[in-house]
Amino acid sequence: MTYDNILRLSDDPDVNDVIRFLREREVVHFQRFGEAIEKLREKLDQRNVYCMNPAIDI
Repeated sequence: MTYDNILRLSDDPDVNDVIRFLREREVVHFQRFGEAIEKLREKLDQRNVYCMNPAIDI
């Protein structure tokens, strides 16, 4: 939303290109972090997560 507001205020094509790039990068980062969280959840749901198992004293 912030990037869209900046784009509405700006009339400089060079600035607009940078803002669009940053907005797209933000979306990609959000997607990648979501994927990483899902992988972590899958890993933690497995039976043999030794580092998270309080019954195992290392």
